[in-house]
Amino acid sequence: MGVDDEVPIDDKAKRMRDLLSSFYSPDPNSTSVPPNTSSRFATLDTINTTAFDADQYMNLLVQKSNLEGMLQRHVEMAAEIKNLDTDLQMLVYENYNKFVSATDTIKRMKNNIVGMETNMEQLLEKIMSVQSKSDGVNTSLFEKREHIEKLHRTRNLLRKVQFIYDLPARLAKCIKSDAYADAVKYYTGAMPIFKAYGDSSFQDCKRASEEAIAVITTHLQGKVFSDSESIQARAEAVMLLKQLNFPVDNLKVQLFEKLEQFLVDLHLESKELPPASADQGNLPESATSAAHEASIREFSEAVRAYRVIFHDSEQQLSRLAQNIPKMHFEATQQHIKKQLASSDLVAMLRIIWTDVLLMDGVLPEAGLRDITMEAAHVAVKQYVASRFSHLLLDISGAVIKVGNQMEGIEEENSLQATLEASKKAVVQGSMDVLQDFRQLLDENLELLSKLRDLVIDWVQEGFQNFFRKLNDHFLLLSGKKYPAGQDLSFHEGIQRDKILPGLVLVLAQLSVFVEQNAVPRITEEIASSFSGGGSRGYENGPAFVPAEICRTFRAAGENFLQHYINMRTQKISVVLNKRFTTPNWVKHKEPREVHMFVDLLLQELGSIIKELKSILPEGIQRKHRRSDSSGSTISSRSNPLRDDRIVRSNTQQARSQLLESHLAKLFKQKMEIFTKVEHTQESVITTIVKLCLKSLQEFVRLQTFNRSGFQQIQLDIHFLKTTLKDTADDEAAVDFLLDEVIVAAAERCLDPIPLEPSILDRLTQAKLAKAREQSPTS
Repeated sequence: MGVDDEVPIDDKAKRMRDLLSSFYSPDPNSTSVPPNTSSRFATLDTINTTAFDADQYMNLLVQKSNLEGMLQRHVEMAAEIKNLDTDLQMLVYENYNKFVSATDTIKRMKNNIVGMETNMEQLLEKIMSVQSKSDGVNTSLFEKREHIEKLHRTRNLLRKVQFIYDLPARLAKCIKSDAYADAVKYYTGAMPIFKAYGDSSFQDCKRASEEAIAVITTHLQGKVFSDSESIQARAEAVMLLKQLNFPVDNLKVQLFEKLEQFLVDLHLESKELPPASADQGNLPESATSAAHEASIREFSEAVRAYRVIFHDSEQQLSRLAQNIPKMHFEATQQHIKKQLASSDLVAMLRIIWTDVLLMDGVLPEAGLRDITMEAAHVAVKQYVASRFSHLLLDISGAVIKVGNQMEGIEEENSLQATLEASKKAVVQGSMDVLQDFRQLLDENLELLSKLRDLVIDWVQEGFQNFFRKLNDHFLLLSGKKYPAGQDLSFHEGIQRDKILPGLVLVLAQLSVFVEQNAVPRITEEIASSFSGGGSRGYENGPAFVPAEICRTFRAAGENFLQHYINMRTQKISVVLNKRFTTPNWVKHKEPREVHMFVDLLLQELGSIIKELKSILPEGIQRKHRRSDSSGSTISSRSNPLRDDRIVRSNTQQARSQLLESHLAKLFKQKMEIFTKVEHTQESVITTIVKLCLKSLQEFVRLQTFNRSGFQQIQLDIHFLKTTLKDTADDEAAVDFLLDEVIVAAAERCLDPIPLEPSILDRLTQAKLAKAREQSPTS
């Protein structure tokens, strides 16, 4: 027992399972182990098989085990034998208990059956008695039953004959009481008799019945086409006509044509349906919506009735019903082409979705939801694009309208009005557009909820494309770009040859406003209300890139400002060209006053300054004057010592002085004449003055002067030095350029002897006094 206790419990359970498996196994060889197995566990398994060889087992055990191992194996085998005996004994006990229980059950069944045979014999006797008495009754009543059945058949025949004779009267009563179902039932019941005897015995009854059925058929057809009848009544009428063998295919075609006409009428009404915000006069909006809802509900009921009446009409009705969203969206797109508010679009989409849901409940096979979603996708995208197009038109109208008002009119506030109107059109128009789009997202409408991400992407893409088109349109208005075919409609309001410099200046400042104000504000609104989306995919990048827009309009503002400077400079260059190409400078007379071209130049600069003050802001006051600058700004050509020498010398001395000025020019420090143009009044007017003086210098270099012509140029430049000192921001550069003009004139002069400073001052003061006298009256 001590050995048995040492065996693990898992080994006991395993042996029990192996024993039961071997006992109940249908194939004893399935657990056999190959005889060449050399492991310990394989050898033990071999003992339990039918192919066990004791001699081979002992030989293998003696070869691989020593004496101590064999003794241990003996003890283990003895323990296993005892365990197997115990397990076998337990199996016998369990089966014995089952056999005892089965024996007891059989004994109880035998005791219960005792006495049942006697009862069955008594029951059989009673059944035989009942059967004999029943046969006696049937025999005694057989003759009477035959007679009764004969009389019954005769009675039924008489009833049928009576029914045939009474059928015309019955049909007439049914016609009066609208009991068409009873009439059809009576007539179809009499049809076999009419087919058999209708041409002989019941000829009159058949003719009268057919006349009545003709009237009934007419009434049933009228009921089928009557809109006041219920669906059930109309369907019942068609079924009755079918029972009368009436060709209902013609009715089907006529009813479908009626549905098509109904849909045409409904479509016309929907096209005439005004937007939600329109003034509908005496007809309230609720009444209009109720009338439309009643019409579509009536149509859906007609479709439902048609489907009930004609069961194989789903495909035909589906094609008809699919026209409802198509017609709706055709009308919607016509409204979108006009300037349509988002509330109106939402109202129209709500009506469409309500109609679709109503029809989808009647005819789900038509797939109206999917068709409507696709059409709404197109319509809403078209609406977003249309709003941006109208916004571009509004901004263009604000610029062109005021621009046209400026043509030929000198008003101080005209440019300012143009700029303010354009700024308002950009900012307020963009905010209105965003408000409309936000209303689309806020609406609790299933049709728009499914398009939310797409709408967000369309809005962001729309603003990106809008600013790109706005920049292109600004280029068209400024004349820097010719219109393409699709841009002709935007360019009709202004002619290329009549583009005003002031309009270009407005565009320059408006571009700066878009970069610094409009784009950041729109970006903030988009981030707060139109974030998300993502339907375009991350690989395509963000739809709205404000940094790119800002770079575009920053460059556009600089280009427009430079274009404005070029336009103004070109106009002044025309005056300068006329001034220097008209007279004969070799035969010029002695100067007596400042030439009138100086007045024209100053007048043009004055109008430019007035224009700039109405548009551009003032810059930081940082004038570069001669007294503040270094030696680099002091021209050796204009110093007093040189002027005194020129006055005292003759022609040869003057030419020697020019040589000295050239040498001084080589050794003096370089001056930066043209710097980057800023969006300020001082920067722009300074640049224009520098360009004009540079042009003046070039025109001077193209001419040949006598002494008087040179002195006239000297006088004009001296006067300009006096008048331009407060005009330009960089006074040093302006003085330098003026000196360059005098030097260029001296280089091109045959006898460069200048006027004395006293004469220059006297003529200059006379011109200033004359100008002061004329200014109050001008």
